[in-house]
Amino acid sequence: MLPVDSDRRRRPTLDTVAAAVGVSRATVSNAYNRPDQLSSSLRERILETARSLGYAGPDPVARSLATRSSAAVGFMLPQGLSGAFSDPALSIVLDGLASTVDGHDHSLVLMPGDATGGPRPSIVTRTQADVMVAYSLPDSAPALDAVAARGLPLVVIDQPVLPGSARVEVQDYAGASLAASCLLGLGHSRFGVLTFALHPDGVSGPVSFERRSAVPFRVSRDRLGGYLDTLEKAGVEPDNVPVWEARGSDRELGRLGARWLLTRTPRPSALLCASDQLAFGALRAARDLGLSVPSDVSVVGFDDVPEAAYSDPPLTTVRQPLAEKGRRAGELALKLLAGGRPPRPTRLDVSLVPRASTAPRT
Repeated sequence: MLPVDSDRRRRPTLDTVAAAVGVSRATVSNAYNRPDQLSSSLRERILETARSLGYAGPDPVARSLATRSSAAVGFMLPQGLSGAFSDPALSIVLDGLASTVDGHDHSLVLMPGDATGGPRPSIVTRTQADVMVAYSLPDSAPALDAVAARGLPLVVIDQPVLPGSARVEVQDYAGASLAASCLLGLGHSRFGVLTFALHPDGVSGPVSFERRSAVPFRVSRDRLGGYLDTLEKAGVEPDNVPVWEARGSDRELGRLGARWLLTRTPRPSALLCASDQLAFGALRAARDLGLSVPSDVSVVGFDDVPEAAYSDPPLTTVRQPLAEKGRRAGELALKLLAGGRPPRPTRLDVSLVPRASTAPRT
């Protein structure tokens, strides 16, 4: 027979504290969970006794089993944690979400993604959370099936579009159209587009005209469509606009794609970039090739992360309300936790922020 661990046997419990203070077990529980039910002096006496006995408070796992509630919000990422924290746009959205959830006695659980474009289903199945927030996951992410199997309420930021979920998004198509209109107004007629994640195969490279027609990711589809439709209405044929797809929103991938775009003949005089990170890579690629921004090539980004105002040169970009997007998602998560029904999708406005990376075509 295996010996019983003596430390575990002597570990203080709620009943231990109750006996030491001379009150009921429910009174000790109220000291931790419903302090308004006790006088301040009694609560302090209970907590002081608990500290002296080495009792750290109710076990959160046991409490979640008893209440069938974990008081946690799961945040499902499309990539690993290192990639997520290096993406300033995602970090700002996450900060807005966390600031809303914080103060309502809810914790935030980060769930990193992998090659499937989201967390592994096994992680979703075992994570203690009462509501899930999906950030820019592909339609086919297996994690979404795991959320549905658990019957958890779901808030979607950006994509995918799923029935029965709450959703926060921005006017991606309108924002891309603003960017293209800006460059057209400056007299540009030769364009290149630097986009991200059009297809789930994760391959970076030039995009054929046929491949552009069936894009499964809403954000990528809307931004690319906003660029190309606006150019076409102005008389620029879409098949004359080279498009490079980066497998993610990463400045080194943007640098690679922009080098390809800027070595086409004829060379584009303006680049439309689907994120600021890709645009920062494009600025570097232009310098690598001995080109001046904006004299030789104008560059426009999308997001307006803080670095955009301080890049060299400062980046013209489409501003989306990143922190507000996170706050709205947090508000929706709290509403669903309270038993509310998913409202109609929340769509936030965007605006163009002109800076020194664009200039009239001479």
